Amino acid sequence: MAQESAMIEPFEPGQVRHVDDQRVISYGTSSYGYDVRCSDEFKVFTNIHSAIVDPKAFDEKSFVDVKGDVCIIPPNSFALARTVEYFRIPRNVLTICLGKSTYARCGIIVNVTPLEPEWEGHVTLEFSNTTNLPAKIYAHEGVAQMLFLTADEECETSYKDRGGKYMGQRGVTLPRT
Repeated sequence: MAQESAMIEPFEPGQVRHVDDQRVISYGTSSYGYDVRCSDEFKVFTNIHSAIVDPKAFDEKSFVDVKGDVCIIPPNSFALARTVEYFRIPRNVLTICLGKSTYARCGIIVNVTPLEPEWEGHVTLEFSNTTNLPAKIYAHEGVAQMLFLTADEECETSYKDRGGKYMGQRGVTLPRT
């Protein structure tokens, strides 16, 4: 279904564990889901400007932009990233994201809110470093698993129908009200 309907682009039909003979954190199709990759665009929280984190009046100075193959998240801090993959969720599907155990076992929590029926875009990923040590996130490797729940019928009102504020997002998207 994902490949035929361009639900995930780019789509990896198998589970990738090695790239150019180098071991990577796996991504691609898994038993009952899809392991997404993190792009090389990150926004790391900083207190350099003493900004207040306010979801209704978010100050972009709360973040430092980082672009690279890795991102170091300071101890007890937070970063945003995005998936390499662009998603188009069908009207009868709800998608839930869970962090991969490789990161969870290092104290790195991945949080993503559900992808609602007929939502589309790059998924903004939220990483929390719960440790008192710096933590490393690898770009272009697996970071989370998407689980797809198919309903028996289409939803009455989709994310697209409501004109959702994160519809069609590209890149790392900050909070909107």
